[in-house]
Amino acid sequence: MSWQIINQSLPIFAKAFQLTIWLSAVGIIFSIVVGVFCSLIQYFKVPILSQLITAYVELARNTPLLIQLFFLYYAFPVIGLKMSAQTCGIIGLVFLGGAYMAEGFTGGFAGVSATQIDDGKALGMNNLQLARYVVFPQGFALSMPALTANIIFLIKETSIFSVIAIPELTNTALDLIGMYYRTNEYLLILVIAYAIILIPIILLLTYLERKVRYGTFGD
Repeated sequence: MSWQIINQSLPIFAKAFQLTIWLSAVGIIFSIVVGVFCSLIQYFKVPILSQLITAYVELARNTPLLIQLFFLYYAFPVIGLKMSAQTCGIIGLVFLGGAYMAEGFTGGFAGVSATQIDDGKALGMNNLQLARYVVFPQGFALSMPALTANIIFLIKETSIFSVIAIPELTNTALDLIGMYYRTNEYLLILVIAYAIILIPIILLLTYLERKVRYGTFGD
């Protein structure tokens, strides 16, 4: 183990670290938006759209991200849709993540009491108002465990981006190992980098999950 090698490679890994965080953040945010939209469509059983979303969720969850990225990066240019590697990575992450988020939110929304839905309808609320004031606030809280698991899952899935040459953490480590054959040093940095990203997020999400579960915000 050479600490000099580690010190020399830190600036390269710092850039990869920033890129990994950026790709993860964009992918997670849009995945949550897609997941909420799809879940509400399914919850209210909107004709045609709910069937299309069910097909999308099944397709996304039952195909590997690796295959989805290959399709976006290599197949789309054949039909004239050429995108950068980072754009393909984000689209692939959102496509996969949106489906998992949709399943998580669907479970949470299903936990909202039917009595409260009936009460909302009795007050004259339409579906949009029910979604905003009744279903989403309570369903989101019930979805926190699934949301936490999906966020961690999506961050780790960014390591697959190495197959389309996005210089994130895993790709950077593999490139350096291939050039300098210093496996121990570069893998150590890779493990520490992911730990720096994931451990604080896990602790934060676990804390938020407990706060939401017991309804103690503001205490």
